[in-house]
Amino acid sequence: MKIPGYKVEIDSVTESDWSELMGRFADANIYQTWSYGAVRWGKHNLSHMVLKRDGEVAGIAQLRIIRPANLRMGIAYLRWGPLFQTRGKTIDPEVAKNLAAALREEYVGKRGLYLEILPNAFSGSTRADAFQAAFSQYDSECGLSSARYRTLVLDLEPALDELRKNLDKKWRNQLNAAERNNLTVIEGEGMNEYGSFCELYAQMWERKKFKKTVSIEEFGRIQESLPENQRMRVMICQQEGKPLAGVVCAAIGESAIYLLGATNEEGMKLKGAYLLHWTLIRSLRERGVRYYDLGGIDPEANPGVYHFKRGFSGVEASHIGAMKTCDNSMSLALVKTGQLLSDSWRRFQLRLGHA
Repeated sequence: MKIPGYKVEIDSVTESDWSELMGRFADANIYQTWSYGAVRWGKHNLSHMVLKRDGEVAGIAQLRIIRPANLRMGIAYLRWGPLFQTRGKTIDPEVAKNLAAALREEYVGKRGLYLEILPNAFSGSTRADAFQAAFSQYDSECGLSSARYRTLVLDLEPALDELRKNLDKKWRNQLNAAERNNLTVIEGEGMNEYGSFCELYAQMWERKKFKKTVSIEEFGRIQESLPENQRMRVMICQQEGKPLAGVVCAAIGESAIYLLGATNEEGMKLKGAYLLHWTLIRSLRERGVRYYDLGGIDPEANPGVYHFKRGFSGVEASHIGAMKTCDNSMSLALVKTGQLLSDSWRRFQLRLGHA
């Protein structure tokens, strides 16, 4: 890409380099960490782009590459990126525009891939406006990522007393009850804490037998691989040393995101989850985190979790849709075939009553 003042570097960074670069961006998140990509998709299936302006890093992106051997076709998938909001600075639409051009040139033009980007941007936000303007030449119709991310976001800037006052009355009453139950909360980022969480998760699954949509084992491997300053925070609520409830949260950029939660039967009786999340909110504020993303909602499929999260009195928000671009008919055919197979499997599950 030849734009005065700009330079693009592809796959030239090490894992430690990438970790350092992520620390420069307010929009950094767990899904753009090297560890998440390497564990989730395999390190040999990753590609890293660095955009520099006048010699300074202005934007970065980690992509998953799915490509049949020796064929000029495949898929490039970018989740919750690219990152271009430098810490302490306002969003620069020019950087977003040049990232859009660089991504298309490298992965669509040079490699012949189908490129799909799932932005980390909520509808109506300044970041969303920058994305939509910069990627206006991309297609916004339904692609691999059909469902938009929907969640509740809590602004942590108000004083702690105000945040507590804003809690739903019933939620606040449950918190008051929990505080009278002689409970304590421990916090850490080590595998001992994560192991305690996994035990709670197993107890919860035995009780509920719910359909698992995430792998706690996979997140454990990610946690082991993450550099210390990017590790997920684990909190465990206890009574007399006995774990009752746990939460796993990632806080890398200006926003923290709730990833995993678990409560055993005794923890439910003692309202452990309420004290746990309130303690987490206090901890995030002390660390300078601005927003707490409650990790997705589905009022229809999971009304109980939605009701609990709604009690924080956060604002409901949805990500803007995925952005796609492709010039290679073979790559596009690969995507279309995958979509047809996925839809057929989903319909089959529905007929069996499994979906």
